[in-house]
Amino acid sequence: MGFAALLALPLAIVALTIAGVLGALLARLPPDDLWAALSAAETLFALRLSALTSVAALGIALALGLPAAYLMARRRFPGKVLLDTLLDVPLVMPPLVAGLGLLFLLGRNGPVPALGMELLFSPAGVVVALAFVSTAVVVRTATAAFRSVDRGYAVAAQSLGAAPWAVFWRVELPLAARGIAAGAVLAWARALGEFGATLMVAGATRLKTETLPMAVFLNIATGETGIAVACAILLLAAALLMLVAMRLLGARRDDRVRKGRINRGSAAGCGPA
Repeated sequence: MGFAALLALPLAIVALTIAGVLGALLARLPPDDLWAALSAAETLFALRLSALTSVAALGIALALGLPAAYLMARRRFPGKVLLDTLLDVPLVMPPLVAGLGLLFLLGRNGPVPALGMELLFSPAGVVVALAFVSTAVVVRTATAAFRSVDRGYAVAAQSLGAAPWAVFWRVELPLAARGIAAGAVLAWARALGEFGATLMVAGATRLKTETLPMAVFLNIATGETGIAVACAILLLAAALLMLVAMRLLGARRDDRVRKGRINRGSAAGCGPA
């Protein structure tokens, strides 16, 4: 067996396993039963709540994450390395642990018990949990996007009298927009599929805090496979759409980088001999 065949065997195992998972999920229900489950009131409620809460959480993540990412990318200050590490903790923290920490922070013994009582075990609590896990994704990806922008553009704008806010809003933010958009897609995907933190903060109440992942959990636990499969397929469809969006953003960014290199090469070739 050649070296290429040895490499192909693990690839085939991984690919076939993924295909098997997708096939088993899609073939679980007959088309009529699947349509009935997709149109059930509980499925529609979970879809609507997931869409609303994930979009709200993404808005919060962008509002908090973009300024934080810009500061981390463009400024030096004492303790930056430690703060940079702290900002990455939600990325590696188990979601259940994150949810437990939020529960204690917002609980009756926390610093703001009155606010916590309004947020816990409610749709607002879902937004809080989703925002916590997705903001870290926005901060990390947006920081990388801002760092990829040539500082020369900002220096040129400042030399022409542009204020720092104008440099951020009209120069660096548009140049980093593709990277930020890719990060926003990742953050939205993380929020849409979040389960552990939501379970701890908002609970698992049917037709109240029942997001799509929560609906899968509740219905599998009670043996109602139809709605669980329907919600899982909706999550899968959303994930595939986000994957396509990521690929398109990545392809456009690669084209822009390639064109930039070609233009720089052409300019260098046209210089004096």
